[in-house]
Amino acid sequence: MGKIAITERVTGHTELIGLIAYPIRHSMSPTMHNEAFKKLGLDYVYVCFEVDNSTLKDTVAGLRAMKVRGWNVSMPNKGPITEYLDNLSPVSQIIGACNTVVNDNGVLTGTITDGVGAMHSLKEEGVAYVGKKMTIIGAGGAATAIQVQAALDGAREISIFNLKDKFFAHAEKIVNDLNERTDCRVTLFDLADHAALKRELDSSDIYIDATSCGMKPLEDVVAIPDKSYLRPDLVVMDTVYAPRETKLMKWAQEVGCHTFNGLGMMLYQGAAAFKLWTGKEMPVEHIKDILF
Repeated sequence: MGKIAITERVTGHTELIGLIAYPIRHSMSPTMHNEAFKKLGLDYVYVCFEVDNSTLKDTVAGLRAMKVRGWNVSMPNKGPITEYLDNLSPVSQIIGACNTVVNDNGVLTGTITDGVGAMHSLKEEGVAYVGKKMTIIGAGGAATAIQVQAALDGAREISIFNLKDKFFAHAEKIVNDLNERTDCRVTLFDLADHAALKRELDSSDIYIDATSCGMKPLEDVVAIPDKSYLRPDLVVMDTVYAPRETKLMKWAQEVGCHTFNGLGMMLYQGAAAFKLWTGKEMPVEHIKDILF
């Protein structure tokens, strides 16, 4: 593919879309969105901004003032940014976080598309989750979005495991909200309780690891103690996509599980944000050819 002159892609009318996070230079989102803009002939450009909590308030004010159409939000800003927005979607209200902001003439609305992306990824893999039991490890922003979306979509039961860290109390609130608002039975466990983890995985249809285990610098870390916690008919999804194959995925493949990484989730959460910003469907098959 030949190089495209910058003047062919950026004009005086180009709309800006961004991503604010720290660190962020590893992100595949600029490639995904810029290729989609190019494919559809849309006059937008997507760029990364390394922003942490210390400069987040000023950044949001600046993006609003510059009439930036929208942006993605990743760690460590997903929760804190909600303080600086005008509206939150119902899912973001439950979670208390967002990963996508839309700027409608100065009115900033936050939502979270991670859960939609994860559920779409399961469907793409031919995995039925409505009426099924899931075990999900993690209680951060992406993990919580997956839990909320799965419960809203009709999962029968969700067992959540997390260390008793700063996210645990928030996870307790999420569990209470989901048990009150949905027909899904949701239970929270301490990840250190290995007997409970084994029991819940043994009775689950789907296991989703929504932690940072497997990513740098945790490449050799797995949230479960060993391969005996897996069985061949368990579907295993790891939300990490860099590296493409984590240690958990290798274990799952050795056991014979249907297993896949977070690329599909990343693609479909991006597609949902893309539509919010542009009103257009992302050309996902074209993007798959580039990313996958």
